[in-house]
Amino acid sequence: MAFQAKFITSAATESQFIKPEKPMIAVCGKSNAGKSTLINMLAGQKKLAKTSSEPGRTRLVNYFDFGEFLLADLPGYGYAAVGREEKAKWAKTLDKFFERKEDITHVFVLTDIRRDPSADDLQMLAFLNYHIVPFTVVATKCDKLSRMKQKERVRACANGFGLGEGNVIMFSGITGEGKDVLEKKIRSLIV
Repeated sequence: MAFQAKFITSAATESQFIKPEKPMIAVCGKSNAGKSTLINMLAGQKKLAKTSSEPGRTRLVNYFDFGEFLLADLPGYGYAAVGREEKAKWAKTLDKFFERKEDITHVFVLTDIRRDPSADDLQMLAFLNYHIVPFTVVATKCDKLSRMKQKERVRACANGFGLGEGNVIMFSGITGEGKDVLEKKIRSLIV
């Protein structure tokens, strides 16, 4: 069952960040990890969050109201084709967003299941651990692998991040695999 969702606003600076009055879940990950696809799947809508085959499309913090909770879609990190100045701006936005950790209920860190964690992914997890921000890794694009390979890659992903396999949710925006697990996790966070 999809959550009822609508776009609220985009924020380019800290002064534009929303002060949530209900639980807020953030979605982050490398550029092109599937953040917009995940948001659209949870909402049961195809175009709520803008998807693009071109990495680095999300450059602002985009807020969505999912009824029982807010969702913040964060700019992707680690995109090489963006200039140094733009990368620094994104990093500053992410830093400022996470400084307000009391506003964040949970973070879903998206990673492509086919890839080992990058230095940027590991830095993000170290940052969340350091600031004691609760998170779950969502291994996206699992439809691109066989069942056998999926299990193998979840294990490799968990090991690469230094997590237990139970802290990695496998997900596909194409087949919907893992959507029920993700929704169950969200429901446990917003009670």
